[in-house]
Parts: sequence; structure tokens; C-alpha cells
Amino acid sequence: MHSTIGIDIAAPAALVFTLASDVGRWERLLPHYARSRAIGPRADGALVVEFVARRQLPGVLGVLGFAIPVVWRARTRNEPSTLRLRFVHVAGVTRGMDVTWRIEPTAGGCHVSIDHDFRPRVALFAAFVDRVFTGPIAGRTLATFKVLAEALTERSAETRRSEPADPTDLSA
Repeated sequence: MHSTIGIDIAAPAALVFTLASDVGRWERLLPHYARSRAIGPRADGALVVEFVARRQLPGVLGVLGFAIPVVWRARTRNEPSTLRLRFVHVAGVTRGMDVTWRIEPTAGGCHVSIDHDFRPRVALFAAFVDRVFTGPIAGRTLATFKVLAEALTERSAETRRSEPADPTDLSA
């Protein structure tokens, strides 16, 4: 099964890549992540990370804060030249899932899409995992990175506007 989820972010692509590629900090940046602990680097340059995310339950239970913990390990690799993040799940029920983040610059900032390719032995299981876990968790992840990146971009713009003019700048 292949699925894609995406979002437009009014922030520079390089900033979004910097935030998203620091997977060891996801537990501090993303409120629905309880853990993003590096297990260790591999000889090929990839990093194996153990993730624990919380899948908020729908309805009243979700409002009350009830969530299902979702655990997996992934071999991660960053591709700064193409603004790609790669994850191959190596443990958990999603073992074998191949995930690619694509961060594409746009006129207003960037578009971030996440492709999930999951082909377990039972095809219906992939659809269930995508609808109940992968889609909601990835959607919340993208929404949170959008808020973070746009806030940082706005703060940077405010700082530039509030700085005093350079008295030696004759172009004004």
C-alpha cells in the first residue's frame, strides 16, 4: 500500500529540513511523541532510532487525553542536498515500511509530503495501519512542524523589523 500526506508551510525549506531531520529531538518538539531515542549509528551512516508516538483516540476519549502508544524502530538517513528524509522501519508491526519525506521549496515557503510504502503479507493490514495509525500520526507531525517553522520564521522577521537601521548604510 502506498499513501502520501502533505502540507504547505510558510517557512523556508531549509528551516523545515533542519527541524525535521533532527529526529532525536522529536520527543521535545512534537507533543505526541513520547520518545525518539537514537539506538546508534550504522556503518553506512544511517542512524537507528526508536520512536514512541501517541495516537490520540477519537471522540470523548481523545478529549480526555487517552491515546494508544505506537512503537517502532527505523533506520533513518538525511539527504540535505535533496531535502529528503528517509526512514525504513526495522522493528515493530510496521517492519519493512519505507517512508520518504520530500521538502520542496515554493514561492510562499515549501511543501512537505510524506510517502509511506508498506507491503505486509496481508494487504488489508496495510490499509488498517495507514488509516488508523500512520495517517493520523503523520498528519499531526506535519501540522506541528508547520506551527514550529512558521513561528520561527515570523519571529525572525519581527527581529529584523525591530533592529535599528545601520547608520552607515547609504542605500536608504
